[in-house]
Amino acid sequence: MAARIIVRIELAPNAKSRLNELTDKAGMTQVAMLSRLVEWFANQSDMIQAAVLGQYPLEIQSEIARLILKRMQGKKD
Repeated sequence: MAARIIVRIELAPNAKSRLNELTDKAGMTQVAMLSRLVEWFANQSDMIQAAVLGQYPLEIQSEIARLILKRMQGKKD
């Protein structure tokens, strides 16, 4: 088994409640779900990470998904 690192997180009560609902629905432990989410996030491009973290200006937030998809499409060609 690969080495593991344990990380603690802090959640607001409503986020913890929603996490409980999601893990129950998926039949997963909180550690498994959060590990997958962090691994997914860490492997995303800088553009996706910035969008998830809300780092784009408010003026373009409504267009950001379209802009990212357009840019991703251009890289494949």
